[in-house]
Amino acid sequence: MITSAPTAPTAPPAPADLRAQRESADALATAWALAARAGDTDAVDRFVRALHHDVLRYVSYLCADPQAVDDLAQDTFLRALGSLHRFEGRSSARAWLLSIARRAVIDGFRHAAARPRRYDGADWQGAVERAQPRDLPGFDDGIALLDLLGALSDERREAFVLTQLLGLSYEEAAVVSGCPVGTVRSRVARARGVLMELVV
Repeated sequence: MITSAPTAPTAPPAPADLRAQRESADALATAWALAARAGDTDAVDRFVRALHHDVLRYVSYLCADPQAVDDLAQDTFLRALGSLHRFEGRSSARAWLLSIARRAVIDGFRHAAARPRRYDGADWQGAVERAQPRDLPGFDDGIALLDLLGALSDERREAFVLTQLLGLSYEEAAVVSGCPVGTVRSRVARARGVLMELVV
């Protein structure tokens, strides 16, 4: 029997390496968006695949209704593909797409508020809890994170999710949020403070 020599555990990538990887992925997604704008159907598919996970994560943190996340993500891509001819690449395709996702969520809130909702079930909270998969790895951590993020104001949660969970720069988060960079920095700092108080 042949055995290989034990290898030393590898250290996680340095923040600079992660930033370089993210910037490279952003540049590639932006190139695909520009190629898709020019009519390349393969580029459309690659653009959607490259950014689909980020859109789902972002929408799920903004939206209170887990059942609406897929619909809002789909709406985001439909809007983006419909206005791709206007994308000029001045910002990364990811920042552009997440700003569209933000508007889709806001429009979803407005639409939901305009129509009446009614639920006849006596124990709606129990039904929701029974529908959640509990045996997934990291499920409890995800629930704990959602609870912590739920303690933040909407603006602070959005800034924190964009920069700390999705990895956008403060400048990109400012573009997505439609506010100055200093405001994003302030919101993230305050969100960190609140989260640290809750954890300690």
